[in-house]
Amino acid sequence: MVKRYLDLVSLARALEVIRERFGSKKPRTETVPLEEAAGRVTAGPIYARFSVPGMHISAMDGIAVRSAETHGASETRPVVLPDAVRVNTGNLVPPEYDAVIMIEDVWIGEGTWTIRKPAAPWQHVRPVGEDIGESEMILPSLHAVRPHELGALAAYGVTEVEVLAFSAGIVPTGSELVPAGTRPGPGQAVESNSLMAAAHLRSLGVAARRYPIVPDEPDLIRAAIEKGIRENDLLIVSAGSSAGTRDFTASLIAERGEVLVHGVGIKPAKPVIIGEIEGKPVIGLPGYPLAAYTILREVVTPLVGTYGFPVPEPETVDAALTTTLHSDIGTDEFVLLSVGRIGERWVAVPQSRGAGVQMSAVRANALMTIPSSKEGAEAGETVRARLLVPRRQAGEGVLITGSHDPCLDRLADMVRPAGVDIHSTHVGSMGGLLTLKKRQCHAAPMHLLGPDGEYNLPYLRKYLPDEDLVLLCVAEREQGLISRDKVSFDDLPALRYANRQKGSGTRILFDQLIGELGIGPADVRGYGREFTTHLGVALAVRSGEADCGMGVYSAAKALGLTFTPVATERYELVMHADALDDPRVAAIADAVSSETFTKTLQEMGGYRTAETGVRRRLP
Repeated sequence: MVKRYLDLVSLARALEVIRERFGSKKPRTETVPLEEAAGRVTAGPIYARFSVPGMHISAMDGIAVRSAETHGASETRPVVLPDAVRVNTGNLVPPEYDAVIMIEDVWIGEGTWTIRKPAAPWQHVRPVGEDIGESEMILPSLHAVRPHELGALAAYGVTEVEVLAFSAGIVPTGSELVPAGTRPGPGQAVESNSLMAAAHLRSLGVAARRYPIVPDEPDLIRAAIEKGIRENDLLIVSAGSSAGTRDFTASLIAERGEVLVHGVGIKPAKPVIIGEIEGKPVIGLPGYPLAAYTILREVVTPLVGTYGFPVPEPETVDAALTTTLHSDIGTDEFVLLSVGRIGERWVAVPQSRGAGVQMSAVRANALMTIPSSKEGAEAGETVRARLLVPRRQAGEGVLITGSHDPCLDRLADMVRPAGVDIHSTHVGSMGGLLTLKKRQCHAAPMHLLGPDGEYNLPYLRKYLPDEDLVLLCVAEREQGLISRDKVSFDDLPALRYANRQKGSGTRILFDQLIGELGIGPADVRGYGREFTTHLGVALAVRSGEADCGMGVYSAAKALGLTFTPVATERYELVMHADALDDPRVAAIADAVSSETFTKTLQEMGGYRTAETGVRRRLP
């Protein structure tokens, strides 16, 4: 019998359970040498062992004087001091003196000191404890020690620091898992969740320990849990948290302790487990990477916070959503985003919502929540985006939305040193054109073949007739049939085809070509199987899922496949003319026009570069 979730609760209730069970628990502490204290959290306040400075010292090079003896000094009535002593910066000011006059304001004679302006009491004197007094607090408790504070602590007599001590063990489970660095075979996957979890915990100041992969055998998992609980304050068991026939985590936690929550109404990551063994929290982490990331962010981070560790509060921006999103009532859904600033407003482009698509997290710089009370969010709606990077870095984001080409990745790498962060979204040429029309991207790459044989201009005149646009030619690139063995259009009816998505320039070109040959969509096996990138088509062919597909030469070359050219098309970045006033967009345009980019295209192959960098203006 397949097990069910014990009780699906809201995220708010799950966090309440964490606070109720673990909020009153006191973390361990340990004392570390000062040089190891950076990044650690103070267990209590830290006080100065002595005053700094420890005595009155001179703040200038000059002479120490009695201020009362300088009264009346002026340019017309200089005063010759009967007594003074020469001091340098940092020297002790003898107790009989109460001021220092800069040496530049003193005329020195044979055993005499002449001044022309009076000194105020304690002028240029650093009094005892000016920086800090003995027994004064340096740092409060629960403070994450910053690197520059180590110097201050040392200067005030501190040589070791009592800090919070909290350790987490991470046990990856799954017979299908192989270690990082191993190429997975059929049905296998690289174990990556424990690496991600350990790095996340360490960023919060928690000591993290990764354990070896444990196969899906209850006795072995039980032993790993026993060891993890014995050696750590928190245990995370990765995978095995769902309700399948080989998911043992919940039953094994219940065997040794208590399952507090099994299933939270969030997406991704519904099958999370929150348990307790020997008074210690145990988290059952879902196996899918984005689900695991969600639990680390939304559950584990607040859990760490209950033990006194300061957890970061992300910045937010209000952004216009580019795409309508549908969601299930009753579930809080977290959607990863690429956000960028276009003019004075922020724009948010949703990433793929698949729980196993790790690249969504790599590409994202923000996220949004669709609350359980809503069925989704509409395109154009203003949403609150939680930034996953500093606001300044998010402001570097340039949104390029439209047709995919592998060379865009190379372009993104070229402009990164200039502080430009390209976020490329693959929605096809028509999707990019419509996004550009709504001014929800900085630039739209496209290659739309018009009825008259002209690329891009006919569509722009139709859909953006009154807009001032610039078309920047990236390259004239070769499109063709990608296959394992050389094929032609005559072979199509007998082959399985990998198609591009509707609205893509490649799809439009393919439809035109088969139409000229009298071949209809119904005659093409796999016509409805769509891929959003050229590399996706090439991968489908190499894996044997398809026999051929339409794509660019560079994708075929990258995977060692056969390429049969069928057309050369003009691939251009289209943008509003005023977008070039943005230094980030201007940097991209300059990069496209550079010799370095031209050389890159030639090395990739399948691109004609005579027109690369050429600009056209519409109207």
